[in-house]
Amino acid sequence: MNQLRNRTRVLILLIAVLLLGAVGTGAVLHAADRTARRDQAQPGAPAVDSGDVSLQKPTSGRQLVFRNMAWGPHRDELTAVPADRPDGPRTASGVHCLRFHAAGGTGICLQAEHGALDDTYRAVVLDDHLKEKRSFPVAGIPTRSRVSPSGHLAAWTVFVSGDSYAGTNFSTRTSVVDVRDWNLRDNLESFDIVKDGRPYQAHDVNIWGVTFADDNTFYATLATAGRTHLVRGDLASRTLTTLHDNVECPSLSPDGTRVAYKKRVPGLPDDAPWRLYVLDLATMTETPTAEQRDIDDQAVWTDNGALLYALPGDYGADLWTVPADGGGAARRVTGAAVAPAYVG
Repeated sequence: MNQLRNRTRVLILLIAVLLLGAVGTGAVLHAADRTARRDQAQPGAPAVDSGDVSLQKPTSGRQLVFRNMAWGPHRDELTAVPADRPDGPRTASGVHCLRFHAAGGTGICLQAEHGALDDTYRAVVLDDHLKEKRSFPVAGIPTRSRVSPSGHLAAWTVFVSGDSYAGTNFSTRTSVVDVRDWNLRDNLESFDIVKDGRPYQAHDVNIWGVTFADDNTFYATLATAGRTHLVRGDLASRTLTTLHDNVECPSLSPDGTRVAYKKRVPGLPDDAPWRLYVLDLATMTETPTAEQRDIDDQAVWTDNGALLYALPGDYGADLWTVPADGGGAARRVTGAAVAPAYVG
């Protein structure tokens, strides 16, 4: 009797083990199927194929290079399209970037390196064939990057603490490197500040969002005492001079006369406080663009007349454009894309 009872228990145990194994196998297969479907190009996503992507000036037209956000084997890679056909098929480079910008045959790519316990990040200077020239470890989450028109200088901003500009509990670190001699200004907060015509010092200074005029002069955002300011930077004299209030993530027009930026507008929600504006540097006159949605990006000028920027989309972000003079209307340029730069 006891022997029969023991055999019954063993049989029940064996059946339970088999059932648990079947459930586990099913879960693994289901997860693998979901991953496989995710890694396939989704319906409606742009066509993306591997190929050569260059930062050299094209023989005809211009290229638009950006981080591809569409699910598939080329997600997060730098991809290129003809600038006049931005929604067309994409050529994927195989180079992964979280943030990217390029000018003058130089690219700056902010990358994540995934470790067993945590992610680390680095800023990678790329040549005109997207080959790594040099890299620098960075102290936090990448957020902004820019290259000077000549390609001689590259800048990047990371969050040292916090992960959003929306609140006040964050700290940034902004660096500039000269790719000719690798002279690195590791932290622009060490520059002398001239605020409202007087020297200024404070422990709460943050600098972010560099945009270059040339190989010495740049503009950026300076935050202190709960306010933001547009500053003009001078690399040779290591100075930052305030010019205008309530300016974040500036972007200088190709002719150097205007700055596009995001401005906090009173009365908007705390988590969506920004609208896209343009500032005339000669008159300090502000012009709101026709884009009425919240903008948390550093816009790119398509030319002297229009702006390109990212807004949330089905795959993470889409690129939109709007005239810089306050007229017209915003329109979508392409989907599943972020961190654009024009080449040529």
